[in-house]
Amino acid sequence: QVLLVESGGGLVQPGGSLRLSCAASGSFFKVYNMGWYRQAPGKERELVARITSGGSPNVTSSVKGRFTISRDNDKNTMYLQMNRLTIEDTAVYYCNVYGLTRDYWGQGTQVTVSS
Repeated sequence: QVLLVESGGGLVQPGGSLRLSCAASGSFFKVYNMGWYRQAPGKERELVARITSGGSPNVTSSVKGRFTISRDNDKNTMYLQMNRLTIEDTAVYYCNVYGLTRDYWGQGTQVTVSS
């Protein structure tokens, strides 16, 4: 069982920044492949970024150059630094662990970009 808890969401103006955190339970964090997904109202959940257990990051084209994914294995925490936010980034952001016998998800954190 892997428990994931996201934090750091909130209301921000267009052009602003937020950093999301995902804290994971357990002693095997360093072997987890992890990712961030988001789901906007009325839309499908979509992948935003992933980072492998070895620390190799990959972000989707829609956020490339604005979002950065990282992890701190000593803190059992993954991060998503989001810069130059736009209204289209408004969504619930979910933390994900993949590549195990099943995927694990956090409860999500709301990000609202609005003036």
